[in-house]
Amino acid sequence: RPSTEFFPEFNADLRLAMSAETMMFFDHLRRDDRSLLELLDSDYTFANDKLAGFYGLDAVEGKELRRVSLKPEHHHRGGLLGMGSVLAVTSHTSRTSPTLRGKWILETIFGTPPPPPPANVEQIKEENEAGKEPTTFREKLAQHAKDATCAACHRRMDPLGFALDNYNAVGKWRDDAGGQPLDVSGVLPDGTTISGMVELKSVIAKQQSQFVRHLTERMLTYALGRELDFYDDGPVQEITTALKQNDYRFSVLIAGIVKSYPFQNRKNATTER
Repeated sequence: RPSTEFFPEFNADLRLAMSAETMMFFDHLRRDDRSLLELLDSDYTFANDKLAGFYGLDAVEGKELRRVSLKPEHHHRGGLLGMGSVLAVTSHTSRTSPTLRGKWILETIFGTPPPPPPANVEQIKEENEAGKEPTTFREKLAQHAKDATCAACHRRMDPLGFALDNYNAVGKWRDDAGGQPLDVSGVLPDGTTISGMVELKSVIAKQQSQFVRHLTERMLTYALGRELDFYDDGPVQEITTALKQNDYRFSVLIAGIVKSYPFQNRKNATTER
């Protein structure tokens, strides 16, 4: 989404490295049978010279991506939410989008996407009109979210997205924006106050069972080639229980799907035709 017009360093090499980081990370979980919870937080990632320099990691030589150890409190990385690919695809051309990032968390991590915006919803104006518009994007978004048709969803999405606002539109860490300090705090609908990535991860960690269930549902959906129905709830519950009992290992998810009743009794392509 972001443009090199606004972020010149976000070139083709960096874009490819970000994409490869995410794919290699996921494949590493599969190959080494690691915990699925590392998708939420980890003390390593994969990077080459370009990506390591962009992230501020210890020097890495060459174009090939390799595993790199992280100090999350120093490098501000670890897991999907610290990856440039996720942070860039949930941004606009010229700026971050707390709403898109919050929506991504609700949809991809928790499996609870907000409804689509009303067809006639007014877009946020990017330019200030003297004496008429708030001076910061956060203020603009707050004003936009006052609309009764928008408020409920924005209360769910925006606090999650603002917690990630230390990352610019291409995922580079920043402490301020345009010389102004960033406000990365927010209040969730249940009254929980969060500020920044660390506290956001803490909130997500408390709901890891919801993440594991959603991941199981999406993987089973992929394996079956159809959307799940109410009668698939039992197998999903069996798989998530087995995952909890076995340190959430990747192999447990795959074996559980392959051994499940829906997968064992699925219709093959010939029968369906």
